[in-house]
Amino acid sequence: MNIGPYFLRNNVFVAPMAGVTDRPFRQLCKELGAGYAVSEMAASNPRLWQTEKTSRRINHDGEMEPRAVQIAGADPQMLAECAKYNVDHGAQIIDINMGCPVKKVCNSWCGSALLQDEQLVAKILETVVSAVDVPVTLKFRTGWDRLNKNALNIARLAEASGIAMLTLHGRTRADGYSGDAEYQTIAAVKAAVSIPVVANGDIATPEKARQVLAFTKADAIMVGRAAQGRPWIFREIEHYLRTGEYLPAPLVTEVQHLMDEHLRAHYGFYGDYLGVRTARKHIGWYVRDLPGGEAFRQRMNLLEDCGQQLAAVNSFFESQFAFGERLQYGWPSRCWRPESD
Repeated sequence: MNIGPYFLRNNVFVAPMAGVTDRPFRQLCKELGAGYAVSEMAASNPRLWQTEKTSRRINHDGEMEPRAVQIAGADPQMLAECAKYNVDHGAQIIDINMGCPVKKVCNSWCGSALLQDEQLVAKILETVVSAVDVPVTLKFRTGWDRLNKNALNIARLAEASGIAMLTLHGRTRADGYSGDAEYQTIAAVKAAVSIPVVANGDIATPEKARQVLAFTKADAIMVGRAAQGRPWIFREIEHYLRTGEYLPAPLVTEVQHLMDEHLRAHYGFYGDYLGVRTARKHIGWYVRDLPGGEAFRQRMNLLEDCGQQLAAVNSFFESQFAFGERLQYGWPSRCWRPESD
């Protein structure tokens, strides 16, 4: 599929996740089969553009194209200026966030809080699209709560405004990340618009990806939390969608190498002090459900030196050879219930 002029190699995407999908992680996911990735959410307030945090979030140096930046805010003109700023600094696609359910974001009338004001949504979309000459996409939720689902209205406004692609998470803002995502609304949106639609929410296995694509008729799926610690999920899903066959669990040697590559890139991106601390969550995700993983995670969290942390991770994966040449954990168990809401 395409987003504007950009041809994507497959329809298995990485969801933008604050504090997770930084440049090293996005690049790793792309190397492991993801067809597309979007940056962490960047604030539209110009006073924050030069901060260290925002500068990192929009850093795409050396990243595989297309380079997509997600922006968040509530002021149409400020979002337009933010979009222009990011395009001037290398963004090839702008994604507007109307899906974040976090209270701090919604209290500022950003993220999914915007879904309560359709006139403001239309103004934001029209203003940003007209401000830049690159594709603009939208990520949103099914509505503010289950009594106020307006994804169809938002989708039609988006298409009329010139939005190039929609990504819809199958939950309302009130749902947060609890319960099961529903896909009826995604299917209805796909049937109502002619622009590409991406299905998001609870897609954690190759089978689930195929079922969601079949049920919603979406053009692509987007994987979020299931990729934490398992970035090879993208090649596994892509292979299953293409062949109907499963790839075996990754070799311990490969994951050991990937971890080493990821951590070194992470330290280089954040610096030693912040790098060793922000790497802990990634390491914890990599080792969860592996033999001895929880005990190792607790010990590893006490380390405050990059070299020691890297050596400890390598030692842990050396220990995994005692259990076989491939990692010894399975896929998360999730129920497929298309009739649920």
